[in-house]
Amino acid sequence: MEDKKYASLKIENIVASGVIAESIDLAEVSSRIKSCELNTKRFPGAVYRIENPKIASLIFSSGKIVLTGGRNDKALSDGLAIIMKNLKEAGVDTLEKPNVAVTNIVCSYDIGKYINLNKVVITLNLENIEYEPEQFPGLVYRIKEPKIVALLFSSGKIILTGGKTIEDIKKGLDFLEKKLESIL
Repeated sequence: MEDKKYASLKIENIVASGVIAESIDLAEVSSRIKSCELNTKRFPGAVYRIENPKIASLIFSSGKIVLTGGRNDKALSDGLAIIMKNLKEAGVDTLEKPNVAVTNIVCSYDIGKYINLNKVVITLNLENIEYEPEQFPGLVYRIKEPKIVALLFSSGKIILTGGKTIEDIKKGLDFLEKKLESIL
């Protein structure tokens, strides 16, 4: 993201999910790994948090996992490696090569100027826009291609979510800026 155009684009969170084992005994794992919590009355999976990199994972008895909290690919892969190593040490028969992929990237962006959200709604008049200021202060804009959801705030701040790659996010942002060009 060294491109000047995207200077204020910042990855806030990367979510990845997939399969790491054929099955996992969550009670056994949570008793052996101290930062792994299991409360089946509240949630059907174990919650395992690591500090460096700061990643939270949801681990299910089916062998599936969801990772969240990473802010770049390295943090995600390092976190997954640590989790896999600790699960192996706790007796889990993990897959040789985990099948985990990014499912969502959340980014923040500052367009650098005030956005008149009412004007955006009136000018664009599209069905893929939701704006109910009594309910939520932001405008929700659903971009069809790439499939990105943008939350626009009058301050000029934008949250982009739904992309699986940073390129998806940038394409969505380019599309959005083109749409807003005549309004701002």
